[in-house]
Amino acid sequence: MRNLTRTFAAVAALGLAAGAATYTPPAAAREVVVIRTAPPAPRFERVPPPRVGYTWAPGYWNWYGGRYVWVTGRWVGVRPGYVYRPPAWRPYRGGYHYEREVWVRDPHWHR
Repeated sequence: MRNLTRTFAAVAALGLAAGAATYTPPAAAREVVVIRTAPPAPRFERVPPPRVGYTWAPGYWNWYGGRYVWVTGRWVGVRPGYVYRPPAWRPYRGGYHYEREVWVRDPHWHR
């Protein structure tokens, strides 16, 4: 029984060592795509009545196939302790770059 336990421990250790040796962390740098033309003005969307447990994510312009394409707003489930920040186009190096939607920590939230 002792030999079997030692064998399993040795195989597990080898597996962990092999996994650690082949692990590659994700790239820290991301490619920033700059679009030279400004996005069109946001479209008007009628915001539906509030829904418990959800927040409204407004529509936005996305860059797809070499042109701006409108993405309709939608409901997203809330995350306690976080605030939804919608996607946005920001001026960047003579053009515009797209910042994805994110959930950021709410500094005023306490359990």
